[in-house]
Amino acid sequence: MRSKLLKVGGTLVVTVLACGYIVWKIDIGKTLHILGSADLGWLGLSAFLMLITVAPMTWRWQLLLKVRGITDNYWWLTRAYFVSYAVGQVLPTSVGGDASRIYETAKRHPGMTTPITGSVLLERALGGAVTLVLAAIGFMLAIGRYHIQTYLWIEALFVVLTAFAGIVFFSRTVRQWLRFGVPIARRFKIERPARAVYEGIHGYRAYPSTLATVCGATVFVQAGRIVAIWAAGQAVGVDLSLRPYFVLGPLLFLVMLVPFTVNGLAVREAFFVDFLGHVGVGADPAFATGFLFFVLTLVLSLPGLIVLLWEGIRREPTPDV
Repeated sequence: MRSKLLKVGGTLVVTVLACGYIVWKIDIGKTLHILGSADLGWLGLSAFLMLITVAPMTWRWQLLLKVRGITDNYWWLTRAYFVSYAVGQVLPTSVGGDASRIYETAKRHPGMTTPITGSVLLERALGGAVTLVLAAIGFMLAIGRYHIQTYLWIEALFVVLTAFAGIVFFSRTVRQWLRFGVPIARRFKIERPARAVYEGIHGYRAYPSTLATVCGATVFVQAGRIVAIWAAGQAVGVDLSLRPYFVLGPLLFLVMLVPFTVNGLAVREAFFVDFLGHVGVGADPAFATGFLFFVLTLVLSLPGLIVLLWEGIRREPTPDV
């Protein structure tokens, strides 16, 4: 109970601080005017790019499941993806959506929770790794051009941590060393979930070609979403090339993985204001860009919400006559 209160309290503190930063930086009236004048053509392009990336995301997840002996319908997996976006609107960031996919898929395939969990977590991890590769490209392109050195070093740190995580999960030598941590995991009562996560991901070590294919699909997905953010910026008059967005996008995706607030509320917009401010963009159009990105996530959640409502209606028992 105490830990739950601390978590809720921490979430409220982060939300209040982020909101305070935003209110301090922007002119609300001017920002509303910018949003009201947004170019619908650019906004439509941004929404289209976000929506079409779901197709390769579903395909790569289906591929990860298949090599572990789990065959499922492509359209059901697409449905699960959209539902996860809807769930993610009321649970902390991407974590809630991932939990939704694991739970629903495990119900369809009893006894396969470990490989299902591994597929979702590995998909997320590979997404982060490929995102960091794109960030490295942005890093090289941005050096000396923009005053965002702090962000560049943060991304460099994430690159190192991701490489370390890859060694931990896939190295056979490190696997032997991890045995020493079993008593500690048992003491804190986390051995079972920790083992499920590790085994679920480590099991993909035997499928290098599958991992390479999934990484290729992820490049397309992440690049498409970065271009979608750029198009959202164009819609509100942010006249920047794609170059800084290849630094912003990867960091944003990583920030959204951490459950600071429900659905990244305020943290996402504060990030846009601060980052774009470092490349000469005013706080008002920067906030408007972040807000439109939030609107795009809502657009992605609408199909899932419709599915949940429809399935809820169909499950309602017929009253006795």
